[in-house]
Amino acid sequence: MVNIDYRKDRVGYSKKITDPAFTRYIKQSKSWSLIFSLILSVVAVSGFFIYGEHSVDMENPQALYIGLAIGGMFVLIALLQNLSRKRSKTWDGVVADKKIENKNRRKQLAGSENIKDYYWEDYTLFTIVIRRNSGKNHEIIAENDDTMYNYYQIGDKVRHHAGLNTFEKYDKSKDSIIFCNACAYLNDIEDDYCYKCKCPLLK
Repeated sequence: MVNIDYRKDRVGYSKKITDPAFTRYIKQSKSWSLIFSLILSVVAVSGFFIYGEHSVDMENPQALYIGLAIGGMFVLIALLQNLSRKRSKTWDGVVADKKIENKNRRKQLAGSENIKDYYWEDYTLFTIVIRRNSGKNHEIIAENDDTMYNYYQIGDKVRHHAGLNTFEKYDKSKDSIIFCNACAYLNDIEDDYCYKCKCPLLK
């Protein structure tokens, strides 16, 4: 007979969410998101400008305008992500459903520009449906990875913390793993801090 160690102290939402490390993480994430988008923007603008100077297919300023449009898109995406984080709120919910779907898609053969050179790729989608207390549904979708799918069970109570990436389970007493609520990195349940971002693990 297998003995399972149920930890009663891992039932309930953790008070560690008030740790300043989470505030720092959210602030740093916003900064890095904007910096990364600016770098991509500069690369896009520079790349298209150089292309326009040396290509016979497209000249400047047309190439430069395309680079500016793509660069602006990168910055806009980063700003929208940061705005979404700012508007994000804490809410509770419950795992209402789980689905496994076997799918396939058409993929172009690497190195070929002929639309007839393709193959069919099989993949599996693992979906977790979380119903918020307000009645709205939120889906967590993973491709070819059932780790999070197995981590959550139908009926689990969960909490989404404002500005963070994953959900804290109310009852973690039977778990051997835990996802960092800041960066979503997978950790051992016995650890106190995330191996990747060093934020406290909510348990």
